Parts: sequence; C-alpha cells; structure tokens
Amino acid sequence: MKKDIEIPKVTGVEIAIVLEYNEAHNEDDWNVYIINRKDVDLEMVVIVSQGFSETKTTSLFRRKIDKLPANSFAKFEIMQPELFALDNRFQVSFFEGNQIHEKTFIFQEGTIQEGFLRDVDVLGKRGIVCK
Repeated sequence: MKKDIEIPKVTGVEIAIVLEYNEAHNEDDWNVYIINRKDVDLEMVVIVSQGFSETKTTSLFRRKIDKLPANSFAKFEIMQPELFALDNRFQVSFFEGNQIHEKTFIFQEGTIQEGFLRDVDVLGKRGIVCK
C-alpha cells in the first residue's frame, strides 16, 4: 500500500528566516516565513518544526495554513536566538491540486546569523533562505 503512494519532488516552496525590527518591543526578532513561488495555491499546509542536536531536542511546533495563495508568503513562527545553536528542521506538507507534497528544510547549527543575511526579493527583507 505505502509503495503505491507517490509523493512528487517539491520545487517553488522555500522557508526563510528573517531578522525584523519589532516596533512593539523596540528590538529585532527572528521570524520564519514560508514562501510559495508557485503559480498555484497550496492547500492544507502543515508545518512541523523542531530544533535538535545529538544531546538536545526541542518540543514539536505545529502550524496549519488553510490556503497559501500562489506567489505569496506567510509568517508562521518567531525563533528565539537560543535555537541557533541547534539544527532546525521544518517539515512541510501540503496539497497541490489533489496530490500531497512533502519537503523537509534544515537550517544547520550556526547558519542563522546576521552575517548570512541576503535579500529575499518576495519579502522585501533580508534573511536566510532554505530551498
């Protein structure tokens, strides 16, 4: 049964971690976005995130987005800098049409830092992107 399920390769979906100024708290926050660069809507998007290392594992964080329109993005999480010492995994599942798609994005330990920020065109902000 499982061998009959085809899960196609995911392209056009990215995760970006962006450093943004939070006016309410007068400080910078690290926010996580999902970006849909596809020309089709994504439905029932489920994101499961977790930080991990050989000795530590964080709790799972789950988020559902009912619909992520074509060529759009959504902010779904704020990250505490303490998590940057861990590998951070984002498992994304969604429906495109009637077919399920899955992809895992991993930001390795030490890769989330200001020195690695680059322009993220669709967001109009600077961040670190995992494709």
